[in-house]
Amino acid sequence: MKTVKDYIRTIVDFPHEGIMFRDVTTLFADPRGFRMAIDQLLHPYAGQPIDKVVGLEARGFILGGAIAHQLSVGFVPIRKKGKLPGRTISQDYTLEYGEAIVEIHDDAIQPGEKVLVVDDLLATGGTAEAGIKLLERLGAEITGVAVVIDLPELGGRKRIEGLGVDVHTLCEFDGL
Repeated sequence: MKTVKDYIRTIVDFPHEGIMFRDVTTLFADPRGFRMAIDQLLHPYAGQPIDKVVGLEARGFILGGAIAHQLSVGFVPIRKKGKLPGRTISQDYTLEYGEAIVEIHDDAIQPGEKVLVVDDLLATGGTAEAGIKLLERLGAEITGVAVVIDLPELGGRKRIEGLGVDVHTLCEFDGL
């Protein structure tokens, strides 16, 4: 029987030499694989009070939208700087290949709302931590972070759990 990991392809030396890029587009393209991933990502949170699902740019939008639909809750994107119209708040962070800034609409989350953060991959945890900081600034209660792939050698899970946030992953890959 296939697992989620079986649907993910590895692209060698992308985007830089020495990187083993874990490509989830093959998972998304397969109806069984995509359904399996969505079901497994939301399973631990089914029945829990969740007001919104927050997706981290960009593949987190695909997963987060599907999970929000399944949970019958709203979806909120956290985007790269300059991509959202209207008033936003921003958070800078470091990632595997440099630095970046993410933003969220300043009225996307109401204080006390319970949110689930979703993305495709957890590497160093920089993007997820930046998202959590934005959400906490808006008064959100973080229910958890759900991702398809964990790269444990890069320490993202420990970083996020160190913030007191539960992390749910579907599979792990060794190396970068």
